[in-house]
Amino acid sequence: MQPTPPSAFRLTVAPMMDWTDRHCRYFHRLLSPHARLYTEMVTSAALVRGNQIRLLEHSHEEHPVALQLGGSDPVELAKAAVMGAEAGYDEINLNVGCPSDRVQSGKFGACLMREPGLVGECVRAMADVVDVPVTVKCRIGVDDQDEYADLQRFTTTMIEAGVGVLVVHARKAWLEGLSPKENREIPPLDYERVYRLKREFPELTVVINGGITTVEAVREHLGQVDGVMIGRAAYHDPFVLAKLEADLYGTPLPDRGAVLERMRIYIEAELARGGQLKHITRHILGLYQGEPGARGFRRHLSEGAHLPGADWSLIEAAMAPLRQAA
Repeated sequence: MQPTPPSAFRLTVAPMMDWTDRHCRYFHRLLSPHARLYTEMVTSAALVRGNQIRLLEHSHEEHPVALQLGGSDPVELAKAAVMGAEAGYDEINLNVGCPSDRVQSGKFGACLMREPGLVGECVRAMADVVDVPVTVKCRIGVDDQDEYADLQRFTTTMIEAGVGVLVVHARKAWLEGLSPKENREIPPLDYERVYRLKREFPELTVVINGGITTVEAVREHLGQVDGVMIGRAAYHDPFVLAKLEADLYGTPLPDRGAVLERMRIYIEAELARGGQLKHITRHILGLYQGEPGARGFRRHLSEGAHLPGADWSLIEAAMAPLRQAA
C-alpha cells in the first residue's frame, strides 16, 4: 500500500448518498482542481455481485478521486477494493459512519464502530491486495459509546491494521431514535475530540468533517488537524469550493459562467450517449447561491431540465439574465 502525504487530504469533499455521483464530481472538479473527491458509498456486495461497470464509472478529470465502500466481510471487501483499484481510483475508503437503518441491517456503517477488531480485519484484507491507500471514515462514537477512550481504542486498532488516514465526523451517531438526516444535525459537534485525537496520534493523518461551511472555519480547523472534509455546503453552495481553492492553493477565483461553459462539452457528450439533462443540472442549481438572479436560475433549470429534448440551450437561457445583470 502506497502512503499518501497528509497534504493530499487538506481539502476533501464528503461522500454523500444520492449526491456525489460522477456528474457532481466532474462539476466539483472544475471548481476546485486540488480537492480530493469521493464517490457515493457503494456496498461491496453490489460491486462483487452486481453491475460493477456502472458502479465504478468515472471520468479521468475527476482525479484525485476515492471509492467509498460499505461492508463488513473482509473477503468481499478485498474483492471490491481490487475492482476499485483496477478501475483507477486513487483511494479506497471504508464507511464506518453512516447511521441509516438499511446500513445497520447489512452490518456496516456506524454500527461497526462497536466492532473495531472486525473493521481492522476488513482494512487489512483490503490493504493486502491493493497498492492505493485504504482509509476509514468514522464518527466520534455511537449511542452510549460516548467516551473519548472508545474513539481512542478504535483509532489504535485502525493504526495497527495499517490505516494512515482517518476521516472523523465530529458527531456521534444514534443508531436508534434518530433518522439519518437528524444524525447529521442533532448530535452536538465535538471538534475538540478530533483535535485531541490528532495530538495523541501525530503520525496519523486526521481529516475533520461535520458542520464546516466557510473558508474561515476551514482555516481554523487546519490549525489543528491535517485536512477538512466539506459536506452539504459543497453541494448546496458549490462555489464555496472555488473560494477554498483560491484561499488554500492560490488558484484564481473563476467566473461562475465560465465554469458552466466548461461543463458544456461534458453535458453534450452525456446527452449524446443517452443521458438526461436533469441528472446533471440538479448538481449545479446552487452555483449562484446568494447572488442576484439565483432564484430565477434555479427555477429555469428545475422547470425545464426534465422535459424531453432538454439540452445545453436550457442552461444558456438560464444564464442569460445573470449575464445581463453582470
